[in-house]
Parts: sequence; C-alpha cells; structure tokens
Amino acid sequence: MSLAILPSLLVRAVGAALLLTAAFSAPLRAAEGALVFQSDFSLKDGAVSAMKGVAFGVSPALKQFDITHEIPPYNVWEAAFRLKQTAAYWPSNTVFVSVVDPGVGTERRSVVLRSKTGHTFVTPDNGTLTFVAETLGVAELREIDAARQRLKGSEGSYTFHGRDIFAYVAARLAAGKLKFEDVGPQLTNGIVAIPYTKGAAKNGGLAGTIPVLDVQYGNVWSNIEKPLFDTLGAKIGDRFSFRVLNDGKLVHAGEAPYVATFGAVKTGEPLLFLNSLLEVSLALNTDSFAKKFGISSGPEWSLEIARIEK
Repeated sequence: MSLAILPSLLVRAVGAALLLTAAFSAPLRAAEGALVFQSDFSLKDGAVSAMKGVAFGVSPALKQFDITHEIPPYNVWEAAFRLKQTAAYWPSNTVFVSVVDPGVGTERRSVVLRSKTGHTFVTPDNGTLTFVAETLGVAELREIDAARQRLKGSEGSYTFHGRDIFAYVAARLAAGKLKFEDVGPQLTNGIVAIPYTKGAAKNGGLAGTIPVLDVQYGNVWSNIEKPLFDTLGAKIGDRFSFRVLNDGKLVHAGEAPYVATFGAVKTGEPLLFLNSLLEVSLALNTDSFAKKFGISSGPEWSLEIARIEK
C-alpha cells in the first residue's frame, strides 16, 4: 500500500468512528429533556444547590434551569400559577419539579403528572397542579413509591423531600433513567385542586380572580381571558370602570383606558391592558398599582370591570 494514501484512510476511519459514536449516543440525547426547578426556598442557603447537586449526580449532562425560587413561603397557589405561566413555553419532554411543601412529611401524596402535551411535573399533590392540569390536561398520574424511588442514604430524612425524592425522581425521568410507569402506582382519583372563581360575565361587565401580581412592577393580573374580554367589543381607547375586592369587600375602585402599551398614558396614570398571557390587567405607568392601593392576590381577591358607554 502506498504511504501516500494513509492520511486519506486515517481521515475516513476517524470520520466513521465519529458517525458511529453519534449514532449510539443520539438515542440518549433524544431521551433527555430539560429539568426545570421551582421552590419557595429562596437562594439564601444551600437548599436549591443541594437539589441541583442530586440532579447532577444522576446525570452530569442534564440541562438544569429555574422558574423561580422566590415563591412566597408556603404559597402553593402562586406556585401553581407560575407553572401555568411558564410550562407551555417549554418543549414537551421537559420535566418540572416544584417544591412548595408546607405538608412535607405528612400523608400528602408525592406525585408525578404527565400532561397531554407531554410535559412532566414532579411535586407534592397539594394544589400545585391545579392550573397545569386544567390548561395542559392530565394524561396520567402516578404516586411516587418513596420506598424505592428516593436518593440512596436519605431514608432517615423526613423534611427535605425536595432533595431526597422530588429532585432525584425528576432528574432520573429527565435523563431517561427511570420509566414513567416505574415511578409508582397509577392514580385514578385525580389531583388535589385549589378552588377558585373563573372569569365570567357579571352585571353587564366581567369579573374574575386576581391570581398573582406582576411582582416586579406591581401590576394586577386577573384570569379574565381575551376571548371573554372580546365579548365586550372593546376597542383601544375605550374607558373602563373597575372594582378590586378582597373576600367581597371593596378595596379600590376607579377608571382607566384600555390601551396596548404602558406608554399610552401619562406617568403615574392607570391603564387597563392585556398582559403577556392575554388576560385583563391593571397597572400604573412606571409605578406599582398593587402597592399604591394595597392590593394583593390569591383566590380571595377579585376584579370586576365594565366598559363605560360613551
């Protein structure tokens, strides 16, 4: 064999080896999905890092992300809404682990939900799944068999299921190292859901719940969705009256124009707009509506609006 053709043969051999490696590794990469965390732990201590360390130990190649770790302590309702706010924008094979767990160590169930869209949620069954079950649908629900599916050596720990069970199970699911059907027994009696009032027509206008605030800017969001709002036939520039109530008691009332952007009104002036989820919201241009008028959020808070006829 001529020495002149050896480099060419070497290049071909290396290329073939790379192709073979890619062919064998492709199924593993395809099986892995992103792992997305949410909690009320904050970043003040090592709790979040511990969960991510567990996930890294399952698979160093696993891509890890966060929704937030600033859910108000014990606020399961807000955790449920933040999942709704973000989950649909992630690829269908994403695994979410949400740990807002005031009942940790009690008889509340630890579950994994697979939605009809292919997203997976690993969480305590305490109301956290309320909105994603509604919006994404429930394909299957399983209870985690904590005797088998937990971090090795954590059997004596009862107060950090986020690390010992949820992060561990979620990472193994995301890395393709645990089959969904092996998580634990299938559940057929549904999830624990938090009751709340949906947006609806009321007294010639519309009413709905204030599920969360736009916490950075103090805007007040509602669950009055665009299709319902459209039934009013409102146009940009129309004026609306509004009432904000807490447990049915009036907290604040006023008027605001319906506009597309904050800059459509003067600084400090109120406006009514559709937020990023296309739901009716109230704001002050470059100020906090919630702080100025003492408004919070949750199933006990509601918003009523009515178009002011010209």
